[in-house]
Amino acid sequence: MKAKIETVKTLLDALPFIREFRKEIVVIKYGGSAQTSPELKEKFAEDILLMYLVGIKPVIVHGGGKKITDMLSALNIGTEFIEGQRVTTPDVMRIVEMILSGEINKEIVSLLNSHDAKAIGISGKDAHFIKAQPKDFEKWGLTGNITDVNASVVKNLIAENFIPVIAPIAAGEEMGHPGYNINADLCASQVAKAIGANKIIFLTDTEGVLDKDKNLISSLTKADVENLKADETIHGGMVPKVDACLEAIDGGVHKAHIIDGRLEHSMLLELFTSEGVGTQIIEKKEEE
Repeated sequence: MKAKIETVKTLLDALPFIREFRKEIVVIKYGGSAQTSPELKEKFAEDILLMYLVGIKPVIVHGGGKKITDMLSALNIGTEFIEGQRVTTPDVMRIVEMILSGEINKEIVSLLNSHDAKAIGISGKDAHFIKAQPKDFEKWGLTGNITDVNASVVKNLIAENFIPVIAPIAAGEEMGHPGYNINADLCASQVAKAIGANKIIFLTDTEGVLDKDKNLISSLTKADVENLKADETIHGGMVPKVDACLEAIDGGVHKAHIIDGRLEHSMLLELFTSEGVGTQIIEKKEEE
C-alpha cells in the first residue's frame, strides 16, 4: 500500500508542471546514446507519448552523425571534419540525406507510432520549410546556415495533433539544388524560435554543463554562460550546444535545457520535477 501511495504522490507532484506546460510546444533535439541504445529508444518513445497525452506538443529534431560516418565508411567515401563540422561534398550530401531523411527519420516515426503517438516525418526540403545558404562553400561545401523557417508548416501539423519529427536538411534557393546539411543543434534552435516553443531540450551524452570540478551546474543565465565560455569552463563540444541554447533564448524561447539522454526518462524528470536532472539556461534571474 505504501508503494501505491508513493506513486500517487509522485503523480500529484507532477501536476503543477503538467498544468504549466499543457498546450505548450516543447522542441527536443534527439541525439547521442538516447538515439542509438535500443533500451533508451523505448524510454524516449514512452516519454514523448506521456508528454503528448498530457497535452504538451512535442516537436523532435534529430541528428545522426555516427550512422552517416558508418555508411560513408562502408561505401568508401571519404569524410572530413573542420572545426567539428562535417565537410559536405555532393557525394556526402547524398548519404546524409539518405541516412537522415530516410533511415533515421522513418525509424523514429515508426517507433513513436508503434507506441500510439501520432508522428510524421519531414525534412526542411518538404514544402521548403527550412531554407539555407552555404556556411562557407570553399571550406565546408554543402554544410549550411539556416536563412528562413516557414513556421506554418510545423504549426499546421501540430494543429492536426501530429508530432513532427524533423531531419536537419534544408532546401537551397535554386531549382534542383541538392540541399544543405544543417547542424542538428542549431536546426532545433531555429525551429524552436520560429514556432514559438516554450522550451527546448537537448539530449546529450553528459549530465549537462559542468563546472571545473566536474559538478553539474543546474541553472545558468546568458551572462553566466558567456563567463564560463570565456574562462573555458565550457569548451569543446559543449560550446555549440550552449550557443544553440542562447540563440533559442534570444529568439523568445523561455528556457533551454541540456540533459543526459543516457538517463532513463530524463525528459520527464527535467520537465515534471522541481529539482530537474540537467542544466537549464534562462535569459536572466527573476530578481534581475
